[in-house]
Amino acid sequence: MDWETEKKIRTKRFWLGAFTGFAAAVFLFAGVWSVWQLGGMLAGGNYASGSVTETDVEKKLDKINRLIESYYLYEDEIDADALIEGMYSGYAAALGDPYTAYYDEEATQTLLETTSGEFSGIGATMSRSVDSGEITIVNVYKDSPADKAGLREGDTLYQVDDKDTAGVDLDTVVSWIKGERGTDVTLHVLRDGEEIQATATRDIIEIQTVEYEMKDGQTGYIAVSEFDDVTYEQFETALNDLEAQGMQGLVIDLRGNPGGNLSTVTDMLKLLLPEGTIVSTKDKYGNTDEITCDGSHEFTKPLAVLVNQYSASASEIFSGAIQDYGVGQIVGTTTYGKGVVQQLMDLGDGTYLKLTIAEYYTPSGRSINGAGVEPDVEVENVYSEEGAEVDNQLEKALEVVSQ
Repeated sequence: MDWETEKKIRTKRFWLGAFTGFAAAVFLFAGVWSVWQLGGMLAGGNYASGSVTETDVEKKLDKINRLIESYYLYEDEIDADALIEGMYSGYAAALGDPYTAYYDEEATQTLLETTSGEFSGIGATMSRSVDSGEITIVNVYKDSPADKAGLREGDTLYQVDDKDTAGVDLDTVVSWIKGERGTDVTLHVLRDGEEIQATATRDIIEIQTVEYEMKDGQTGYIAVSEFDDVTYEQFETALNDLEAQGMQGLVIDLRGNPGGNLSTVTDMLKLLLPEGTIVSTKDKYGNTDEITCDGSHEFTKPLAVLVNQYSASASEIFSGAIQDYGVGQIVGTTTYGKGVVQQLMDLGDGTYLKLTIAEYYTPSGRSINGAGVEPDVEVENVYSEEGAEVDNQLEKALEVVSQ
């Protein structure tokens, strides 16, 4: 390891970069400002071991650094920045909380795109075959740049601009396609054996988190894949459209929905619940906060909410509230059991910390953390000989609504 690399590591010591330089993280939660003092954790703070001092940590890291310098086989491949980022990640991971994590700049950008539901791209989703390794376009958003460029579902992507996709991981290929709004990207695809070249102009893409349709018997069906910033408007549009079509009952499908924004799910529930508490939270100090509904849009038609073991977090806030108020019946299997709230904290340098800050409770005051929401009508998913087109859980939900 050369002197410049070692100097870079020394000058970016994690106890300085992560804590001394980051004395406080300020965040807004449910309208209340709170300040978390993080400085001094390693120098006698609340979280430091009584026998470990800042000097002890510095000495140990210096020793590790010297051993790497003296013996590490692949010294020329050392990435000093990656070592530092690894220390930040490791510090957060050492809490042992599966929901707390440190995000570097690249991961932060992806995270913010995910939670907002918007990104600059072409509006096409892709999948890589495990067997063949081929990248296939599986969905093209209507009126998106991809749609306007002539790309179609089922196209096999083999080149992006002048870059061959063979052997390249999917995340990297997607990063080639994303880019600044207004710039062009050329995709080379195979369609029925024919090579096709399509140039798309990147634009801001809104992820479609809500799909809906009218089922038999005038029963509306709304599937929500996650709770992002864009989801509320999409859900409200779906609900209003189905109402305009003469909807007599409704099934809301949250199967496989991992959660998302607290404000989004509570705003959506305000379109369904009677007056009262939607969800309450309690932090480490015992401080409680409630989000309430005025009941002005209470849904009074038959309602079923579909869930499974992969319905988590905000999905459980949604299904738990519906169940507690008796507005609808929960159909499917017991949910994941994530009853804690995380806050994204801006570290001020393009990186973020996602930290567990509170536990939440359903309107009746129950905690579902580690337990999940048990369905009113339990239905295990069954794969029939007819294939994946047969959805017995959905069929049961539709039956519940029609009764």
